[in-house]
Order: sequence, then structure tokens, then C-alpha cells
Amino acid sequence: MQIKNKAMLITYSDSLGGNMEELSKVMKTHFEDAVGGIHLLPFFPSTGDRGFAPSDYTTVDSDLGSWETIEKLGEKYYLMFDFMINHISRESLFFQDFKKEHLNSKYKDMFIRINDFFPTGRPNEKDLDLIYKRKDKAPFQEVEFADGEKELVWNTFGEEQIDLDVTAEVTKEFIRQTIKNMAAHGCSILRLDAFAYAIKKLDTNDFFVEPEIWDLLDEVKAEAAKYDMELLPEIHEHYSIQMKIASHDYYIYDFALPMVMLYSLYSGQVERLAKWLKMSPMKQFTTLDTHDGIGVVDARDLLTDEELNYTSAELYKIGANVKKIYSSEKYNNLDIYQINSTYYSALGDDDRSYLLARVIQCFAPGIPQIYYVGLFAGKNDIELLEETKEGRNINRHYYTIDEIENEVKRPVVKALCNLLRFRNTSEAFDLEGSIEIETLSSNEIVIIRKNKTNKIAATLKANLSTKTFQISENERNILI
Repeated sequence: MQIKNKAMLITYSDSLGGNMEELSKVMKTHFEDAVGGIHLLPFFPSTGDRGFAPSDYTTVDSDLGSWETIEKLGEKYYLMFDFMINHISRESLFFQDFKKEHLNSKYKDMFIRINDFFPTGRPNEKDLDLIYKRKDKAPFQEVEFADGEKELVWNTFGEEQIDLDVTAEVTKEFIRQTIKNMAAHGCSILRLDAFAYAIKKLDTNDFFVEPEIWDLLDEVKAEAAKYDMELLPEIHEHYSIQMKIASHDYYIYDFALPMVMLYSLYSGQVERLAKWLKMSPMKQFTTLDTHDGIGVVDARDLLTDEELNYTSAELYKIGANVKKIYSSEKYNNLDIYQINSTYYSALGDDDRSYLLARVIQCFAPGIPQIYYVGLFAGKNDIELLEETKEGRNINRHYYTIDEIENEVKRPVVKALCNLLRFRNTSEAFDLEGSIEIETLSSNEIVIIRKNKTNKIAATLKANLSTKTFQISENERNILI
């Protein structure tokens, strides 16, 4: 199915009910018209990181569902799957064969052996300092092989996630086969997880290494194009990198919007938000929340350092049950540039502020994505956080069917679903159309979306200080 210009839900297979079958029923019962696409977070057999350490892309984790269930979802919704192009589980057959056969393994070139990568006597302290890291140690792991030898291999993220050498032919064949398989099961858009880390090159910081990163992206694009599948590279970094990707005509994420939005709602000031919305491309997916934390680095230079510090401080002050320690190593946080919280709790569990944030997201350029916890205006799950000691689990609540039945009755959830239905059905949000941004005062913003014929216009007038707004379409007031 082709991508639709309709809101996309981001969810785990077992977060709305206990598996894909229950997820399908929840969608049909409560959200059929509010959602047009589903980003189904990793559903493959995995050994860690809530699915992001896949051991086998050819099958579905039997506890979650089946390919048949996924394909049925794909008949109603356009689907996004994850491809962890940077790494794979150390329990995968590829890495296990490497451990068993060592240098005789046909998969040995899939992995980055540190002794091969660096010249003799390196890496030294300068090399390690240069590497762009998301954890406070060298991104290497010692492996003991069946022959008794020991070696270091590249390991950017968790201990279960062994990095791949994407330049090796054996890895390229693995990539080709994985793309083909995902296309066969209804994938419309492939999310390339941790894409910017995939190229490692001596004497660089090993993050978004140019021009090699473009060569890799072009190769993957050419393969995906065989199956009419789009790509969405996932990169949490300075917004200018997203702009570079957009200039190559790929879909991008708007990961800057969450922090810019928080600053704007905390301060009541519209200037930064208006400037960013004017800069943003239409070919993007907008976010306020995802399965990860709220990105800080993504908004740097859109907000000054003082404004970023203010926003972070206000988040900890205003946010409900948001504490710095929840985004620290004590809670196994691998990303020092993100703050762990639901978006609703980041806004103090306040319905008015939260609904305004979603309204602005729906009027922003691009296609809105809404995380499943955000769909229910979910609060921080401190119980799950403390039970697991995983910082990101504060925003990964498991909703039972009974809970969902109660949550959908809340006024803020009803209003949000009405908003998404309006966004999905109004022709004003044509991605080939236009957007106009006007600031009436330091607190008031007007956003006008028009279709490409200029015959249908949707207008949002919002006051970020009072948290009030009005929506109209061709002069007709829209109530949500």
C-alpha cells in the first residue's frame, strides 16, 4: 500500500492489548478513522532493547503475532517496519557462526573487527575521543571465539547489538534479502534505525560520514524502489542533518519540533515555533513523542543554548514525575541527549496544553506521527520504570483492553481523535499545497494550510500564553 497523507500511529505489537490480534481489534473498535498508518515497532525475535536487537528478520516473534496478522493490518493501514541497518543481535545465526568458526566463518566480514579497522598500535585515546558515542565508554565488545581467540568488535549501543560492516558484500546481500522480505509482507516505508552510525571510517567521528553515507543510502533506496517502498532514515542530531537528507528528496523526521514546542508552550512565545514551521519541508513525518526520549540536541540552534537550558529546566519543574535521574546511567539510559518522559507529563498532565501541542503538530508541514502513549495522553509510568530500571520505559506503558476502554472516554482523548479525523479527511492538508505562518503578537500564531488549487483552506489561530485556539475550514468553524 502506498503512503497516505494520514496520521500514523507508532506502537509496539504488545502495547495496545497483548499481541497483534488484540491491537487489530483495538484499532478497528476505537481508532479506525483517526489513524491511517501504523509504524509497527520491531516485532522480530530479539534479545534486547524492546525489539531493537533483532536476531532474525525472516520471522515474527510468535508471542506477538504472525506475518498473516501484519498483512491483514496492511490491507487497512500503510505500514512502517524497522530495519536496524547498523546492527544485529549477537544471538543471530550470523554472529553465532562467526563466534564458532571465527576466521573461517562465511559471515566474518559482516562484523567490524577492531584489529582490522585500526592500524597497529591503535585505537589510541585520540581515536576514542573522536568517535561520536551515545554511551560513556568505547563502542567495542570483547568476543571469545570457539578456537580460544579473543577479539574486539564494534558495538555502538547495547551489549546485544553488534554493529554490521555495511560495506561488505555479505552484508549487502543480507540487506537486499531483508528489504525483499519486508516488502513481501506489506511494508510501505522502511525506517532505517540508527542509520547515521552505519558508516565507520578511520580518522572520522564515525557518524554521518560523507560522502559514504550517501552511497549507502542510494544503494538501499535503489533496492527498496524495486518494491515501491519508501525510506525514512532515523537520525537524532542537529536539525541541519535532516535538512541535508530532505534536499536529497527523502522523507525525514521532524525531531526538532518536540523541544521547540515545549519551549513555546512553557514560555508562551511563538517566534521560535513560527520560524521553524516556515523552514520545515512538507516531505516529512512530524513527532512530539516516540519510543525514545525527547531529543534535546535536535533543536540546537533553533533554540539558543539559554533557551534549551530553560526548556530542560522547565521540563523538570513543570513536568509530572520527570526527574533527571530517570535519564541517567542509573536507569540504563544509553542516550545522554534525550529526556525520558511522556509528552503529556512533560506538559504537566495538562489537557489544554497537550491538545494545543497536537493541534499545532497537525497543522505543521508533513504527516503527523503519534506514539501510542500519546494517543491516550498517557502519564509517566513510574511503576514500570522502577520495576525495570530502564529510563525509556517511563514512556512505554502496556495498555490492557480494559484500560483502553476507560481511556478512550477521557475528553482529551476524544478531542485528540476528533482532531486526527479532521486532519485525515480535510483536503487542506495536501502535501503539494501551501502553508502560511503569521504571528499576530508575541503569543499568537496563525497557521493556514491550503490545497494545491487554493480552494480549500484550514486555519488555526492559537494563543500559546492562554493555551486557546480556533480551527476553521473555508470560514466554517471546526469543533474538536
